[in-house]
Amino acid sequence: MIHTRIDTLETADQNAWQDFIKLHPQATAYHHPGWLQATEQAYSHKGWLLSAWQDRSLVGVLPVCQLRRPGRDALVSLPFCDLGGALTLNSAADSALAEAGRTLLEHLGLGYLETRRLGLPLDDEQEGEPQVQEQQATIEKVSMQADLPATPEILFAGFRAKLRSQIRKAEKNWLTATVETGPEGIDAFYPVFAANMRRLGSPVHAKGWFLALQEAYGEQLLVGVVRLDTTVVAAGVVLVQGNKACIPWASTLAEYNHLAPNMLLYWHLLSRVIEMGGQHFDFGRSTPGEGTYRFKRQWGAHPVELLWQSWQADGSMMLADNASPGPLARHSRQLAEACWQRLPLTLANRIGPHLRKHISL
Repeated sequence: MIHTRIDTLETADQNAWQDFIKLHPQATAYHHPGWLQATEQAYSHKGWLLSAWQDRSLVGVLPVCQLRRPGRDALVSLPFCDLGGALTLNSAADSALAEAGRTLLEHLGLGYLETRRLGLPLDDEQEGEPQVQEQQATIEKVSMQADLPATPEILFAGFRAKLRSQIRKAEKNWLTATVETGPEGIDAFYPVFAANMRRLGSPVHAKGWFLALQEAYGEQLLVGVVRLDTTVVAAGVVLVQGNKACIPWASTLAEYNHLAPNMLLYWHLLSRVIEMGGQHFDFGRSTPGEGTYRFKRQWGAHPVELLWQSWQADGSMMLADNASPGPLARHSRQLAEACWQRLPLTLANRIGPHLRKHISL
C-alpha cells in the first residue's frame, strides 16, 4: 500500500530525500534539496516535496516550487532550470504522486503543475521533430547530454583536432583556469555573468541566488574561472549529483572571446568532473542548428528531447509549451532585449533580479 506526503522544506525528511536521489538513475543535481532551499532563501518562493512511501520506504519524490508571480502563482518542477519532475521506483508511485500533485493544486487554488524531464534520445533525422509519446509535437529546444570517459586524457584524445587546438590556443594566450568551490568562486563568477546577461538583453539573477546555491550545495557546486593575469574573463557554474553533473550557467566577457576562454573553461570543468567520478554531463538546453548547439556537439553532447508536461487540476495531462515563440512574441522579446541592452550595467544589475525571480526559466 502506497501513501503520500506533501511537505514543506521544513517538514520534509531531507535525509531520506537525499539518500533516494543518490541511488535513482534519473536524478539530476536539480533534484537536490539545495535547489529549492536556494529559491526560498534568495527569492522567497516556497518549496514543497511530494513523496510516495511503501512499507516505510521512499519510492518516489517530486520537488515542487511555488513560484510567486504578480497576479497568480505558478507551480513548477523545477524553476530556473530545464529538468525536474518525479523520480519513482514503480508505476504505483507515479500515480500516487500525480494524485498528490492534484491535492496540492487544490490546496493552493492553482490550475496546473508544470513538470520538466528528459524524453528520448534523438538522432539526426529527429532533431527538429522529436516524437513524444503522448502526442506528436515539434519541439525546437533539446537537452544536450554527454557520456564521459574514465579519464580526462581519454576525453581529450577523443576531441577533433580543431577543438584540441582551440584549447591549446587559450593556454598559449596566457589564460589560466581554476576550479573553485567556495563563495569566492561566486564573487569571481558574478560580474562576468551579469555583464553577459546585460549584453544578451536578459535580466540577471541576484548574486544572493548564487550564494544561496553555494551554501546549499557546498563542494557539489563548482565554479570554473578563467583569468588573463588577474582579470576574470570567463566563468561557469557546475552542479554535481553522484556521477552526473550539469552546467546551468557559463559566461565570457565578449571583448576577450578572441582568446578562446570558453574552451579553457569547459575543458577544466569537464576534467574536474571526471576526476570526481563523473560519468555523465548535462550541457543544458539548445536550439538545433544554432551556435550553442554546435558548440556543445563538439564536446561530445547529443540531443535528447525535453518532455515538459502540464498536470491539470482536473487530472488531465498536457504537453507544456517548449517551442520557439511566434512572430509577434519574438518581435516583442527582441524589442525588450534591445531596450535592456541599453541600460547602464549598474542599473540592470539592480533591477534585473526583481524581474528574474518571476521568470521560471
